Amino acid sequence: MPHVIVFANEKGGTGKSTTAVHVAIALAAKGARVSCLDLDHRQRTVGRYLDNRAQTIRSKGLELPMPRHATHDGESEDFFEATWRDLEQDCDYLVVDTPGRDDYFARTAATLSNTLVTPMNDSFVDFDLIGQVDPDTYQVTRPSFYSELIWDARKQRARADGTTIDWVVLRNRLQHIEARNMRRVSDALAQLAKRVGFRIIPGLGERVIYREMFPQGLTMIDAKAIGSMGIGHVAARQELREMMAALQLPDTGEIAGREQGAEMAEAPGVPDVAA
Repeated sequence: MPHVIVFANEKGGTGKSTTAVHVAIALAAKGARVSCLDLDHRQRTVGRYLDNRAQTIRSKGLELPMPRHATHDGESEDFFEATWRDLEQDCDYLVVDTPGRDDYFARTAATLSNTLVTPMNDSFVDFDLIGQVDPDTYQVTRPSFYSELIWDARKQRARADGTTIDWVVLRNRLQHIEARNMRRVSDALAQLAKRVGFRIIPGLGERVIYREMFPQGLTMIDAKAIGSMGIGHVAARQELREMMAALQLPDTGEIAGREQGAEMAEAPGVPDVAA
């Protein structure tokens, strides 16, 4: 079974799809077998991004890392299950992008994840999705509905197969202004992380570069295809490296070992190690 990475946030405009594509391409560039599933059948940003990438590969004769990908129709459970099974075949990582709204299939994917990534902008508008704060002290008063939803998904997964979902809140589009607001958001996230159990990592900055690369389906991994790189490109590549390291994803050897262990545990005639 692949390591499933789900990008989920019921609020749009957080850079969720751009981050998902960059993670998928970064993993594929390391030689991993990667599949992508876009559950947002309306905007289908990840699907369009990878379609553009495939066209660039064909038209320019480039050799670029390219994941398999599919887009859900947004309606059929049978289509969802069949597409999921197909994409996870011969795959090390399955990267799933979800809509920026409440969605049945997004909730299902969250339950099936190994790593659940919730990108958010550095503001209390975005923070409100996962937690509420006192307006005077900025102290966290309680988790919001989305934190409770993820808490339920993690409990459901633990009961089903004993898997612990690693929930990661990714601070995207950080701006080097309003230092006081950034500190307040950072403090509130740290408080909430202790209460509901997520990790906080830095994401991708607010850069025009990411939007400019969409028509060709390129990412910051594709240095040779981009050509000359300015300071902004170099800084963005460093952001991506730091984000990938902070995600703490298993390497392909660890995934293969986990899969082999599961097969041995299920095989008839194999004694239990504890025995």
